[in-house]
Order: sequence, then structure tokens, then C-alpha cells
Amino acid sequence: MRLQFPEDFLWGSATASYQVEGAIDEDGRKPSIWDTFCSVEGNISHGDSGDVAADQYHRYMEDIILMKEVGLTAYRFSLAWPRILPYGVGEPNHLAIDHYRHLMESLKNQGIEVVATLYHWDLPQALEDLGGWRNRDTVYAFEEYAAICFKSFGDLVDKWITINEPWCIAYLGHLIGEHAPGHHSLEETVRVIHHINLAHGKAVTAHRNIIGQSNIGISWNLFVHRNATKNGGDIEAAKKALVYENRVFTDPVLHGKYPDELKNEPLWRFPIKEGDLEEINQKIDFIGINYYNETIVKASAENPKGYIPVPQWQETTSQDWPVTPNALLRVLSWITEEAGNIPLYITENGCACDDYIDKDGRVHDRFRIDYLCRHLMICNEAINMGLPLKGYFVWSFIDNFEWAWGYEKRFGIVYCNYKNQTRIIKDSGYFLRDTIAGYCEI
Repeated sequence: MRLQFPEDFLWGSATASYQVEGAIDEDGRKPSIWDTFCSVEGNISHGDSGDVAADQYHRYMEDIILMKEVGLTAYRFSLAWPRILPYGVGEPNHLAIDHYRHLMESLKNQGIEVVATLYHWDLPQALEDLGGWRNRDTVYAFEEYAAICFKSFGDLVDKWITINEPWCIAYLGHLIGEHAPGHHSLEETVRVIHHINLAHGKAVTAHRNIIGQSNIGISWNLFVHRNATKNGGDIEAAKKALVYENRVFTDPVLHGKYPDELKNEPLWRFPIKEGDLEEINQKIDFIGINYYNETIVKASAENPKGYIPVPQWQETTSQDWPVTPNALLRVLSWITEEAGNIPLYITENGCACDDYIDKDGRVHDRFRIDYLCRHLMICNEAINMGLPLKGYFVWSFIDNFEWAWGYEKRFGIVYCNYKNQTRIIKDSGYFLRDTIAGYCEI
């Protein structure tokens, strides 16, 4: 069997600013919430931080050459808000503008599309000091920041993504506490969900006003949780999980309302003001889907949401995430039903492996190749079913700072030696090269 994709299928890789750039105190950049979070002992594995990361701020030309060698046709990266507006608002930092313009021009000179994410979690600490995403004023600050980006880079960006994974911002950052700013409050989480949704809508409106009709969307990490048994309680648990994990984000954007199931939930009162839902419910040009694994749930009277995850039997990545490619098809099918024929892109998919440089100087990451191959087979199936899947971005281009795991987990198709910043294309990078070229037989 040969993996075959349409000629215009977009092949990319993805990164995020704090995870790869480094240079945290250069050229006017000021601290983000992740700089602060990393400085607290115990928050990050081994006390790691993004201070240097993969040093892409200085080495992006080297990385672009590797992207070209792999055959990528797009690069998805995030703009660093604390570089462009060091204090979150005010006059833009022109050193940052110049840096990103040169990066974008260099990509386009190599025939690589520019896919820019406005926000991938590195909120300026100055805004966090004023309440962060819990404070509605941050929504307006984001609107201002987005407008500056559209004016500064609108002639170079092929696709815009407003916000990456609102679920992680809200739940991991404000309820579970595993991500910055590390809070544990349901009341805060509910507020953050609404403010993130509203920020997305305001950015889309600003985009239409400044650039007009071009490509802008959002990246959601979607879950279509499977019920553990055919028991009615477990079936209902899976429906509840869809509400809390997906629909609190997708319903307002796609349908202009929050899920009806939450109307009688006193702890889920979103801080909606007049006009908010209309603002959130803007037409988007595509939907980004970040997919890694599936969760299975069962009913639980003890959990306030009414469900809990259960153990799974599948093989796992080095992160202990189960490998569940078939669930990707369920995600793609569900969001297509919800959104109609809006184009879909896999904006993140990949796995962590215990990669090492072999005695031949290569990185033979066979597990990752199998993981990618199985998920790309599902992408093939989705296209053949008529689902509007238009592109695939592997996470990630290069090994990097993996949030709470620090440098313990490697996701890249390019190996980064953190001691000297040398790069080595892994076998998975060559597998992807062959797939893009149309010569990958499985």
C-alpha cells in the first residue's frame, strides 16, 4: 500500500515560540508567564526552562534548510507576544517585527508557506500581573496585539491561527495547575474559557477589518471520548466529556452559544456580556486539529463532571500516552458534522520517543515512524471518505522544551543536541520526506 495524498495537500511541521526560540532576554523581549513558571522549583522536570531551548531565534536559517531537505511545504510557528509587545500593550518592538519578517521572508524564499500562530501560551508576565486571562482586559490587549501582527506581517503570512489549544490554557493552566500560571480554580477556569473564546473572535474581526478575506482559523485539541462500556451511564459520561472538553470551545465559535447542558450548572456561569457570543461566532476559514491520543471514560458520581478516565491497553509513547490512531477518524468525523465543510488541517500530531544518536551518527526512531504512518493512514482514509482534510503538520519540527516535561521528552523529526545545538534529521524526517514525495510504501 502506498500513502497517496492530493497534489495540493499541505505538508508542514510545527513549533511554538517559547519551546524553540531561546534568547529570552535579547532584543527587547520581556518575561512571559512561562519564564516565571519555570523559575519556581518543582514546576518543571529537572528545573529546565526555555532560556535557550533549540536556539531557533539565532539558527532559523539552518532550520529552514533542513525543512527544505525534508520537503516541507509549510512551517507553523508562533509569534512571541512578549517580543512584539514586551509589556503586553503599547508600542511594538521593531526588533521583533524585523526578526519575524526576516524569518517569514526566508521561508517564502524557499517555497515554504508561513503559518503563524498568534498565541501559543507565552502571555506577557506584565498582563498576568494584572490578572492574565482571568481579566477581561487581556482580551482587549490580545485584540490590539493581533491587529499589530496583521499590520506588520499580513503581506507575508499565508495562514493565521488565532489561539493554540484553548483547552490547555484553561484546564492545564487554571484548574490542574500543570501549566503556567499554575492555578487550581474552577471559577477561574470558566472565566478563562470565555475570555479565550472572546479573544479568538475579536482577533478574527480585526483580521477581516485589516487584511480582509484571507485564511484565519483556530487550533483545538479535540477529544471524542469513548465510553468504557455499553452501560447507559458510561454512554452518558462520554456525552458529558464531549461537552466539557470540546463543546465549551467549539459551540460558541461554530454555533454562537454555550452548550445547553450547562444551563443548570451553577459552577459553569460564563461571564458573558452583551454582544460577546456574536463576536465569538465569526466565520473562520479553517479549523486546526491537534491530535495525539484518545481517552476512554466511565461514569463517576464522585467527580463533579460525572466521568473519569479509565486504563487503556494500547502501547504507549515515552510519555505514557496510548497510541490510538483510529480515534483520529472519529475526531475528524465529529468536527466535520459540527462545522460543515470548513477545511480541516492536522496542525499537530506526533509522539515522544527515547531518541538517541546511534554509533553511525543517525537517529533511528522506528517507533515514531510507525506512529506517524498509522496516523497518516487514517488521514488517507478521511480524505477518501470525503472529509475536508487539507493538510498535516507533524509535531514537532525539532526537539524542544516540552513544557512541564522540560527536555525529558523528544518529539522532533530533527534531533537537537542541547549541548552544542547541532541538528540531525531523524529517520522519521526521511520517512516524511518520502511520504511527501509520494514514494512511501507500507
